[in-house]
Amino acid sequence: MKPLLAVLFVIALTPAAFCQEVRVFTNAQGVAIRAALISVANGQATIKREDGAQFAVPVTAFSAVDQEYIRQWSAKPAPTSAAAGPNASLDAATLNALAGQSIFDELSLWESPGEGVAERLQLRRESQTSNQSSFRSYPKEDFRVFGARPFSVALYADEGKTTSLSLVFANKGDLFGSKGSAELHFDKDTPPAEAEKIVKKAMDADLKAISETITAKLGAPKRERFGEGKTGRMNMQRWDWRGHSILLAEAEGEYVGLQIVPTAFADAGGKSTRVPDAVIRERSSKNVLKRPNGDVVIQDIPMVDQGPKGYCVPATAERAMRYLGVSADMYILANAGGTGYGGGTSVSKLLEGVGRYIRAKGRSFDTWEGAMSVRDLAKHIDKGIPVIWALSSTKAFNETANRRTDERKTVTEWSEWKKKLAVDTADNVLMPDSESGHVVLIIGYNKETGEIAFSDSWGERFMERWITIKEADLVSQRYYYVVGF
Repeated sequence: MKPLLAVLFVIALTPAAFCQEVRVFTNAQGVAIRAALISVANGQATIKREDGAQFAVPVTAFSAVDQEYIRQWSAKPAPTSAAAGPNASLDAATLNALAGQSIFDELSLWESPGEGVAERLQLRRESQTSNQSSFRSYPKEDFRVFGARPFSVALYADEGKTTSLSLVFANKGDLFGSKGSAELHFDKDTPPAEAEKIVKKAMDADLKAISETITAKLGAPKRERFGEGKTGRMNMQRWDWRGHSILLAEAEGEYVGLQIVPTAFADAGGKSTRVPDAVIRERSSKNVLKRPNGDVVIQDIPMVDQGPKGYCVPATAERAMRYLGVSADMYILANAGGTGYGGGTSVSKLLEGVGRYIRAKGRSFDTWEGAMSVRDLAKHIDKGIPVIWALSSTKAFNETANRRTDERKTVTEWSEWKKKLAVDTADNVLMPDSESGHVVLIIGYNKETGEIAFSDSWGERFMERWITIKEADLVSQRYYYVVGF
Protein backbone atom coordinates (compact mmCIF):
# COMPACT_ATOMS: atom_id res chain seq x y z
CA MET A 1 0.00 0.00 0.00
CA LYS A 2 1.34 3.43 -0.90
CA PRO A 3 2.10 5.81 2.01
CA LEU A 4 -0.76 8.15 1.13
CA LEU A 5 -3.25 5.30 0.91
CA ALA A 6 -2.02 4.03 4.25
CA VAL A 7 -3.01 7.39 5.71
CA LEU A 8 -6.28 7.92 3.87
CA PHE A 9 -8.12 4.68 4.57
CA VAL A 10 -11.73 4.27 5.68
CA ILE A 11 -11.98 3.82 9.45
CA ALA A 12 -14.79 3.38 11.96
CA LEU A 13 -13.76 4.52 15.41
CA THR A 14 -15.54 5.83 18.49
CA PRO A 15 -15.84 9.61 18.06
CA ALA A 16 -13.44 11.58 20.22
CA ALA A 17 -13.87 15.08 21.56
CA PHE A 18 -12.57 17.47 18.92
CA CYS A 19 -12.30 21.22 19.19
CA GLN A 20 -11.70 21.32 15.42
CA GLU A 21 -14.29 20.63 12.74
CA VAL A 22 -14.34 16.95 11.75
CA ARG A 23 -15.10 16.18 8.10
CA VAL A 24 -14.57 13.43 5.56
CA PHE A 25 -11.47 13.98 3.45
CA THR A 26 -10.90 12.01 0.24
CA ASN A 27 -8.03 11.63 -2.20
CA ALA A 28 -8.08 11.33 -5.98
CA GLN A 29 -8.68 7.57 -5.72
CA GLY A 30 -11.77 8.11 -3.54
CA VAL A 31 -10.20 6.75 -0.36
CA ALA A 32 -11.77 8.54 2.62
CA ILE A 33 -11.01 9.39 6.22
CA ARG A 34 -12.80 11.31 8.97
CA ALA A 35 -10.44 13.88 10.44
CA ALA A 36 -9.97 17.49 11.47
CA LEU A 37 -7.67 19.92 9.71
CA ILE A 38 -5.05 21.12 12.20
CA SER A 39 -2.66 23.26 10.15
CA VAL A 40 -1.37 24.01 6.67
CA ALA A 41 2.34 24.66 6.15
CA ASN A 42 4.97 24.04 3.46
CA GLY A 43 2.39 22.53 1.11
CA GLN A 44 1.38 19.98 3.75
CA ALA A 45 -1.97 19.75 5.51
CA THR A 46 -1.77 18.26 9.00
CA ILE A 47 -4.93 16.31 9.76
CA LYS A 48 -5.97 14.66 13.03
CA ARG A 49 -7.94 11.45 12.99
CA GLU A 50 -10.67 10.78 15.54
CA ASP A 51 -8.36 8.41 17.41
CA GLY A 52 -5.88 11.26 17.90
CA ALA A 53 -3.32 10.17 15.28
CA GLN A 54 -1.87 13.04 13.22
CA PHE A 55 -0.54 12.96 9.66
CA ALA A 56 1.00 15.55 7.34
CA VAL A 57 -0.38 15.02 3.83
CA PRO A 58 0.48 17.00 0.65
CA VAL A 59 -2.36 19.40 -0.14
CA THR A 60 -2.22 18.30 -3.78
CA ALA A 61 -3.05 14.72 -2.77
CA PHE A 62 -6.57 15.67 -1.67
CA SER A 63 -9.62 15.87 -3.92
CA ALA A 64 -10.35 19.19 -5.63
CA VAL A 65 -13.20 19.85 -3.20
CA ASP A 66 -10.98 19.22 -0.20
CA GLN A 67 -8.20 21.38 -1.64
CA GLU A 68 -10.67 24.27 -1.86
CA TYR A 69 -11.78 23.62 1.73
CA ILE A 70 -8.14 23.68 2.85
CA ARG A 71 -7.55 26.93 0.94
CA GLN A 72 -10.53 28.61 2.59
CA TRP A 73 -9.59 27.20 5.99
CA SER A 74 -6.10 28.68 5.63
CA ALA A 75 -7.61 32.12 5.00
CA LYS A 76 -9.50 32.06 8.30
CA PRO A 77 -8.05 33.45 11.55
CA ALA A 78 -6.18 30.86 13.61
CA PRO A 79 -8.26 29.15 16.30
CA THR A 80 -7.99 30.61 19.78
CA SER A 81 -6.45 27.39 21.06
CA ALA A 82 -3.27 28.37 19.19
CA ALA A 83 -2.71 31.08 21.78
CA ALA A 84 -2.63 28.59 24.66
CA GLY A 85 0.64 28.05 26.52
CA PRO A 86 2.81 29.59 29.23
CA ASN A 87 4.06 32.37 26.91
CA ALA A 88 0.66 33.35 25.47
CA SER A 89 0.46 36.47 27.64
CA LEU A 90 3.54 37.96 25.97
CA ASP A 91 2.68 40.37 23.17
CA ALA A 92 4.31 40.59 19.74
CA ALA A 93 6.29 43.69 20.72
CA THR A 94 7.99 41.70 23.49
CA LEU A 95 8.95 38.93 21.07
CA ASN A 96 10.27 41.44 18.54
CA ALA A 97 12.35 43.17 21.21
CA LEU A 98 13.76 39.76 22.10
CA ALA A 99 14.54 38.97 18.48
CA GLY A 100 15.86 42.44 17.71
CA GLN A 101 13.79 42.44 14.50
CA SER A 102 10.13 42.95 13.53
CA ILE A 103 9.34 39.29 12.96
CA PHE A 104 6.04 38.97 14.82
CA ASP A 105 2.75 40.82 14.85
CA GLU A 106 -0.48 40.45 16.80
CA LEU A 107 -1.74 38.72 13.67
CA SER A 108 -0.21 35.23 13.47
CA LEU A 109 2.53 34.71 10.90
CA TRP A 110 0.42 31.91 9.42
CA GLU A 111 -2.43 34.33 8.77
CA SER A 112 -0.10 36.98 7.35
CA PRO A 113 0.74 37.49 3.67
CA GLY A 114 4.31 36.39 3.04
CA GLU A 115 5.05 39.55 1.09
CA GLY A 116 4.13 41.75 4.05
CA VAL A 117 6.27 39.81 6.52
CA ALA A 118 9.16 39.83 4.05
CA GLU A 119 8.83 43.60 3.65
CA ARG A 120 9.18 44.31 7.36
CA LEU A 121 12.22 42.01 7.50
CA GLN A 122 13.64 43.63 4.34
CA LEU A 123 13.79 40.33 2.46
CA ARG A 124 13.91 40.35 -1.31
CA ARG A 125 11.70 38.09 -3.38
CA GLU A 126 13.68 35.03 -4.36
CA SER A 127 11.06 32.98 -6.17
CA GLN A 128 7.44 33.08 -7.29
CA THR A 129 5.60 30.11 -8.79
CA SER A 130 1.90 29.53 -9.28
CA ASN A 131 1.41 28.56 -5.63
CA GLN A 132 4.73 29.01 -3.81
CA SER A 133 6.90 32.01 -3.06
CA SER A 134 10.08 32.60 -1.12
CA PHE A 135 11.98 35.65 0.07
CA ARG A 136 15.62 35.74 1.14
CA SER A 137 18.43 38.01 2.19
CA TYR A 138 22.09 37.58 3.06
CA PRO A 139 22.30 40.27 5.76
CA LYS A 140 25.21 42.57 6.51
CA GLU A 141 27.60 41.84 9.36
CA ASP A 142 25.84 44.11 11.87
CA PHE A 143 22.44 42.42 11.43
CA ARG A 144 21.37 40.45 14.53
CA VAL A 145 18.49 38.13 15.41
CA PHE A 146 18.18 36.70 18.92
CA GLY A 147 21.67 37.95 19.72
CA ALA A 148 23.56 36.40 16.78
CA ARG A 149 24.32 37.19 13.14
CA PRO A 150 22.34 35.20 10.57
CA PHE A 151 24.09 34.65 7.25
CA SER A 152 20.83 33.74 5.54
CA VAL A 153 17.21 34.69 6.31
CA ALA A 154 14.53 32.97 4.22
CA LEU A 155 10.75 33.15 4.35
CA TYR A 156 8.48 30.65 2.60
CA ALA A 157 4.83 31.10 1.64
CA ASP A 158 2.12 28.95 0.08
CA GLU A 159 -0.89 30.50 -1.64
CA GLY A 160 0.37 33.88 -0.45
CA LYS A 161 0.39 33.02 3.28
CA THR A 162 3.56 32.66 5.35
CA THR A 163 4.38 29.02 6.16
CA SER A 164 7.83 29.20 7.78
CA LEU A 165 10.85 31.36 8.49
CA SER A 166 14.36 29.88 8.30
CA LEU A 167 17.57 31.51 9.55
CA VAL A 168 21.07 30.06 9.22
CA PHE A 169 23.77 31.39 11.50
CA ALA A 170 27.43 30.30 11.68
CA ASN A 171 28.07 27.64 9.03
CA LYS A 172 30.99 26.28 7.06
CA GLY A 173 29.66 27.57 3.75
CA ASP A 174 29.14 31.26 4.49
CA LEU A 175 32.07 31.64 6.91
CA PHE A 176 34.40 30.84 4.02
CA GLY A 177 32.23 32.12 1.19
CA SER A 178 33.44 33.93 -1.86
CA LYS A 179 33.73 37.67 -2.37
CA GLY A 180 30.95 37.91 -4.90
CA SER A 181 27.73 36.40 -6.13
CA ALA A 182 26.45 34.87 -9.36
CA GLU A 183 29.34 34.38 -11.82
CA LEU A 184 31.78 35.95 -9.31
CA HIS A 185 31.29 33.24 -6.71
CA PHE A 186 34.19 31.26 -8.19
CA ASP A 187 36.66 34.02 -7.20
CA LYS A 188 37.30 32.87 -3.63
CA ASP A 189 40.31 32.25 -1.45
CA THR A 190 41.42 28.82 -0.36
CA PRO A 191 39.92 28.07 3.08
CA PRO A 192 42.44 28.32 5.95
CA ALA A 193 43.93 25.14 7.39
CA GLU A 194 42.24 25.78 10.70
CA ALA A 195 38.79 26.09 9.18
CA GLU A 196 37.29 23.38 11.37
CA LYS A 197 38.34 25.13 14.57
CA ILE A 198 37.04 28.47 13.33
CA VAL A 199 33.66 27.00 12.39
CA LYS A 200 33.27 25.20 15.72
CA LYS A 201 34.10 28.30 17.72
CA ALA A 202 31.63 30.42 15.74
CA MET A 203 28.88 27.80 15.95
CA ASP A 204 29.32 27.33 19.70
CA ALA A 205 29.12 31.08 20.24
CA ASP A 206 25.95 31.48 18.15
CA LEU A 207 24.22 28.49 19.72
CA LYS A 208 24.94 29.83 23.20
CA ALA A 209 23.87 33.40 22.40
CA ILE A 210 20.59 32.40 20.74
CA SER A 211 19.61 29.84 23.36
CA GLU A 212 20.33 32.17 26.27
CA THR A 213 18.52 35.09 24.64
CA ILE A 214 15.31 33.15 24.01
CA THR A 215 15.40 31.27 27.32
CA ALA A 216 15.66 34.52 29.27
CA LYS A 217 12.12 35.44 28.21
CA LEU A 218 10.39 32.23 27.03
CA GLY A 219 11.84 29.85 29.60
CA ALA A 220 13.79 26.62 29.26
CA PRO A 221 13.34 24.89 25.88
CA LYS A 222 11.92 21.47 25.18
CA ARG A 223 14.43 19.03 23.69
CA GLU A 224 13.01 17.24 20.65
CA ARG A 225 13.92 15.43 17.45
CA PHE A 226 12.74 17.11 14.25
CA GLY A 227 12.97 16.43 10.53
CA GLU A 228 13.26 13.39 8.28
CA GLY A 229 15.95 10.88 7.39
CA LYS A 230 19.35 10.21 8.88
CA THR A 231 20.79 13.53 7.71
CA GLY A 232 17.71 15.71 7.94
CA ARG A 233 16.63 14.64 11.43
CA MET A 234 18.37 16.41 14.29
CA ASN A 235 18.07 17.51 17.90
CA MET A 236 16.14 20.72 18.48
CA GLN A 237 15.59 23.19 21.27
CA ARG A 238 11.96 24.30 21.08
CA TRP A 239 10.05 27.30 22.44
CA ASP A 240 6.36 27.97 21.71
CA TRP A 241 4.43 31.23 21.49
CA ARG A 242 0.84 31.64 20.30
CA GLY A 243 0.86 28.94 17.64
CA HIS A 244 4.48 29.56 16.65
CA SER A 245 7.30 27.12 17.41
CA ILE A 246 10.85 28.47 17.49
CA LEU A 247 13.26 25.62 16.75
CA LEU A 248 17.02 25.94 17.28
CA ALA A 249 19.28 23.24 15.84
CA GLU A 250 22.95 22.46 15.45
CA ALA A 251 24.18 20.24 12.63
CA GLU A 252 27.55 19.32 14.09
CA GLY A 253 30.39 20.90 12.15
CA GLU A 254 27.96 22.24 9.54
CA TYR A 255 25.64 25.01 10.69
CA VAL A 256 23.44 26.52 13.39
CA GLY A 257 19.87 26.99 12.20
CA LEU A 258 16.66 28.46 13.57
CA GLN A 259 13.20 27.82 12.17
CA ILE A 260 9.86 29.36 13.07
CA VAL A 261 7.03 27.00 12.11
CA PRO A 262 3.40 26.34 13.12
CA THR A 263 3.16 24.45 16.41
CA ALA A 264 1.10 21.71 14.75
CA PHE A 265 3.91 21.12 12.24
CA ALA A 266 6.41 20.97 15.09
CA ASP A 267 4.13 18.59 16.99
CA ALA A 268 4.26 16.26 13.97
CA GLY A 269 8.06 16.30 14.18
CA GLY A 270 8.46 17.99 10.82
CA LYS A 271 7.58 14.77 9.02
CA SER A 272 5.70 14.87 5.73
CA THR A 273 3.97 12.32 3.53
CA ARG A 274 5.40 11.54 0.11
CA VAL A 275 3.43 13.09 -2.75
CA PRO A 276 2.05 10.28 -4.96
CA ASP A 277 3.78 9.76 -8.31
CA ALA A 278 0.52 10.22 -10.20
CA VAL A 279 0.05 13.68 -8.70
CA ILE A 280 3.63 14.72 -9.54
CA ARG A 281 3.42 13.30 -13.04
CA GLU A 282 0.24 15.22 -13.86
CA ARG A 283 1.46 18.47 -12.30
CA SER A 284 4.87 18.31 -14.02
CA SER A 285 3.44 17.67 -17.47
CA LYS A 286 1.26 20.77 -17.16
CA ASN A 287 4.35 22.90 -16.58
CA VAL A 288 5.78 22.26 -20.06
CA LEU A 289 5.44 25.37 -22.23
CA LYS A 290 5.73 25.07 -26.02
CA ARG A 291 6.40 28.38 -27.73
CA PRO A 292 5.63 29.20 -31.38
CA ASN A 293 9.37 29.44 -32.19
CA GLY A 294 9.98 25.82 -31.15
CA ASP A 295 11.17 26.44 -27.59
CA VAL A 296 10.12 23.75 -25.11
CA VAL A 297 10.58 25.10 -21.58
CA ILE A 298 9.58 23.95 -18.10
CA GLN A 299 7.79 26.64 -16.09
CA ASP A 300 7.06 27.04 -12.37
CA ILE A 301 10.41 25.83 -11.00
CA PRO A 302 11.25 27.46 -7.65
CA MET A 303 14.34 29.66 -7.52
CA VAL A 304 16.94 29.36 -4.76
CA ASP A 305 19.69 31.96 -4.54
CA GLN A 306 22.83 30.22 -3.23
CA GLY A 307 24.37 33.56 -2.25
CA PRO A 308 28.11 34.27 -1.98
CA LYS A 309 29.23 30.67 -1.47
CA GLY A 310 29.82 27.59 -3.58
CA TYR A 311 26.49 25.91 -2.81
CA CYS A 312 25.41 25.42 -6.42
CA VAL A 313 24.92 21.67 -5.95
CA PRO A 314 22.69 21.76 -2.84
CA ALA A 315 20.84 24.88 -4.06
CA THR A 316 20.13 23.29 -7.45
CA ALA A 317 19.09 20.01 -5.82
CA GLU A 318 16.74 21.93 -3.49
CA ARG A 319 15.08 23.53 -6.51
CA ALA A 320 14.57 20.18 -8.24
CA MET A 321 13.20 18.59 -5.06
CA ARG A 322 10.81 21.38 -4.14
CA TYR A 323 9.55 21.40 -7.72
CA LEU A 324 8.62 17.73 -7.27
CA GLY A 325 6.88 18.31 -3.96
CA VAL A 326 9.75 17.20 -1.70
CA SER A 327 10.67 19.58 1.13
CA ALA A 328 14.36 20.48 1.01
CA ASP A 329 16.90 22.95 2.37
CA MET A 330 20.25 23.65 0.72
CA TYR A 331 22.09 23.73 4.05
CA ILE A 332 20.83 20.25 4.98
CA LEU A 333 21.67 19.04 1.47
CA ALA A 334 25.17 20.53 1.79
CA ASN A 335 25.54 18.51 4.97
CA ALA A 336 24.33 15.35 3.20
CA GLY A 337 26.70 15.94 0.31
CA GLY A 338 29.75 16.63 2.46
CA THR A 339 30.29 20.16 1.14
CA GLY A 340 33.68 21.61 1.99
CA TYR A 341 34.45 24.93 3.64
CA GLY A 342 33.13 27.76 1.51
CA GLY A 343 31.09 25.27 -0.48
CA GLY A 344 33.97 23.48 -2.18
CA THR A 345 34.39 19.74 -2.92
CA SER A 346 34.01 17.93 -6.24
CA VAL A 347 30.66 18.11 -7.98
CA SER A 348 30.47 14.33 -8.39
CA LYS A 349 31.17 13.68 -4.69
CA LEU A 350 28.58 16.23 -3.63
CA LEU A 351 25.92 14.83 -5.93
CA GLU A 352 26.64 11.30 -4.75
CA GLY A 353 25.88 12.35 -1.17
CA VAL A 354 22.88 14.44 -2.18
CA GLY A 355 21.58 11.50 -4.21
CA ARG A 356 21.48 9.27 -1.15
CA TYR A 357 19.47 11.91 0.69
CA ILE A 358 17.03 12.30 -2.21
CA ARG A 359 16.44 8.55 -2.42
CA ALA A 360 15.84 8.44 1.33
CA LYS A 361 13.08 11.01 0.77
CA GLY A 362 11.31 8.62 -1.61
CA ARG A 363 12.42 10.03 -4.97
CA SER A 364 14.63 8.48 -7.64
CA PHE A 365 17.98 10.04 -8.51
CA ASP A 366 19.29 8.80 -11.84
CA THR A 367 22.43 9.75 -13.73
CA TRP A 368 24.06 9.26 -17.10
CA GLU A 369 27.15 10.56 -18.86
CA GLY A 370 28.21 11.40 -22.36
CA ALA A 371 27.90 14.05 -25.04
CA MET A 372 24.88 16.32 -24.76
CA SER A 373 21.98 15.61 -27.09
CA VAL A 374 18.47 16.99 -27.51
CA ARG A 375 17.15 13.45 -27.66
CA ASP A 376 18.42 12.55 -24.17
CA LEU A 377 17.26 15.83 -22.65
CA ALA A 378 13.83 15.75 -24.30
CA LYS A 379 13.02 12.41 -22.64
CA HIS A 380 12.83 14.25 -19.33
CA ILE A 381 11.96 17.83 -20.26
CA ASP A 382 8.93 16.74 -22.31
CA LYS A 383 7.58 15.22 -19.06
CA GLY A 384 8.25 18.43 -17.15
CA ILE A 385 11.34 17.12 -15.33
CA PRO A 386 14.46 19.35 -15.32
CA VAL A 387 17.94 17.87 -15.70
CA ILE A 388 20.86 18.71 -13.39
CA TRP A 389 23.94 19.35 -15.53
CA ALA A 390 27.57 19.53 -14.37
CA LEU A 391 29.76 21.99 -16.28
CA SER A 392 32.60 24.50 -16.17
CA SER A 393 30.89 27.86 -15.72
CA THR A 394 33.71 29.98 -17.12
CA LYS A 395 33.71 33.71 -17.75
CA ALA A 396 33.59 33.14 -21.52
CA PHE A 397 30.68 30.72 -21.18
CA ASN A 398 28.64 33.17 -19.10
CA GLU A 399 29.38 36.05 -21.44
CA THR A 400 28.17 33.96 -24.37
CA ALA A 401 25.01 32.84 -22.55
CA ASN A 402 24.17 36.37 -21.40
CA ARG A 403 24.64 37.80 -24.89
CA ARG A 404 22.58 35.09 -26.58
CA THR A 405 19.78 35.39 -24.06
CA ASP A 406 19.54 39.14 -24.63
CA GLU A 407 19.68 38.79 -28.43
CA ARG A 408 16.96 36.15 -28.41
CA LYS A 409 14.45 38.62 -26.96
CA THR A 410 14.30 40.59 -30.22
CA VAL A 411 14.45 37.73 -32.74
CA THR A 412 11.53 37.55 -35.17
CA GLU A 413 13.04 35.47 -37.99
CA TRP A 414 14.10 32.21 -36.38
CA SER A 415 15.48 30.73 -39.59
CA GLU A 416 17.95 33.63 -39.72
CA TRP A 417 18.71 33.15 -36.03
CA LYS A 418 19.62 29.53 -36.74
CA LYS A 419 22.07 30.64 -39.44
CA LYS A 420 23.61 33.22 -37.11
CA LEU A 421 24.07 30.60 -34.40
CA ALA A 422 25.88 28.30 -36.82
CA VAL A 423 28.40 31.04 -37.60
CA ASP A 424 28.82 32.16 -33.99
CA THR A 425 29.22 28.62 -32.71
CA ALA A 426 31.89 27.79 -35.26
CA ASP A 427 33.96 30.78 -34.12
CA ASN A 428 33.42 30.30 -30.38
CA VAL A 429 36.19 28.31 -28.71
CA LEU A 430 35.08 27.61 -25.15
CA MET A 431 37.38 25.69 -22.85
CA PRO A 432 36.61 23.73 -19.66
CA ASP A 433 38.20 24.89 -16.41
CA SER A 434 38.58 22.67 -13.34
CA GLU A 435 38.43 25.74 -11.06
CA SER A 436 34.92 26.73 -12.17
CA GLY A 437 32.96 23.54 -11.58
CA HIS A 438 29.25 24.26 -11.36
CA VAL A 439 25.80 22.68 -11.77
CA VAL A 440 22.62 24.13 -13.26
CA LEU A 441 19.17 22.92 -14.23
CA ILE A 442 18.57 22.32 -17.92
CA ILE A 443 14.95 23.42 -18.25
CA GLY A 444 14.36 23.54 -22.00
CA TYR A 445 15.52 23.07 -25.56
CA ASN A 446 14.87 24.11 -29.14
CA LYS A 447 15.41 21.19 -31.47
CA GLU A 448 15.36 23.34 -34.62
CA THR A 449 17.97 25.90 -33.50
CA GLY A 450 20.06 23.41 -31.51
CA GLU A 451 19.86 25.34 -28.23
CA ILE A 452 19.24 24.50 -24.60
CA ALA A 453 17.76 26.65 -21.84
CA PHE A 454 19.39 26.41 -18.42
CA SER A 455 18.76 27.95 -15.00
CA ASP A 456 21.34 28.92 -12.35
CA SER A 457 20.77 29.12 -8.59
CA TRP A 458 21.80 32.79 -8.61
CA GLY A 459 18.45 34.56 -8.39
CA GLU A 460 15.50 35.30 -10.64
CA ARG A 461 17.42 37.11 -13.37
CA PHE A 462 19.24 33.83 -14.02
CA MET A 463 16.03 31.81 -14.31
CA GLU A 464 16.34 31.16 -18.05
CA ARG A 465 19.44 31.53 -20.21
CA TRP A 466 20.24 30.04 -23.60
CA ILE A 467 23.26 28.58 -25.37
CA THR A 468 23.81 26.14 -28.23
CA ILE A 469 24.27 22.46 -27.49
CA LYS A 470 27.61 22.47 -29.33
CA GLU A 471 28.93 25.26 -27.10
CA ALA A 472 27.49 23.67 -23.98
CA ASP A 473 29.25 20.42 -24.79
CA LEU A 474 32.60 22.25 -24.91
CA VAL A 475 32.38 23.13 -21.21
CA SER A 476 30.34 20.12 -20.12
CA GLN A 477 31.63 17.66 -17.54
CA ARG A 478 29.29 15.26 -19.35
CA TYR A 479 27.44 14.21 -16.22
CA TYR A 480 23.67 14.56 -15.95
CA TYR A 481 21.34 13.88 -13.01
CA VAL A 482 17.57 13.69 -12.69
CA VAL A 483 15.39 13.82 -9.58
CA GLY A 484 12.37 11.82 -10.60
CA PHE A 485 9.56 9.49 -9.58
